[in-house]
Amino acid sequence: MKKSLKHALVLASLAVAPFLFTPTEAKATVYIQYYNKDSQVHKFKVLIGGMDKEVEFGNSRTSSVTIQGGGNTCIIETKCGKIEVKDGAKVEIKDGCIKIM
Repeated sequence: MKKSLKHALVLASLAVAPFLFTPTEAKATVYIQYYNKDSQVHKFKVLIGGMDKEVEFGNSRTSSVTIQGGGNTCIIETKCGKIEVKDGAKVEIKDGCIKIM
């Protein structure tokens, strides 16, 4: 193989390598900051990237949760109905219902 062809292949490999090893799953999450005004822990069913999950929100606190999945939005099902939540959202939980702030 000619030296210039080897050089071209090496350069092409170096250009493509970062895209091959970049974790895409790390970007497919929804991070939510929440304030749970209720004195009870809430466990809600969540749909993210076509997958069902369950997420727990601690009682009487301000905290955050990260939901792993296949997208940057999720749908949380509460007793008050379903609500779409985007990555980086701030929400308030009161009487078992979620309100986006």
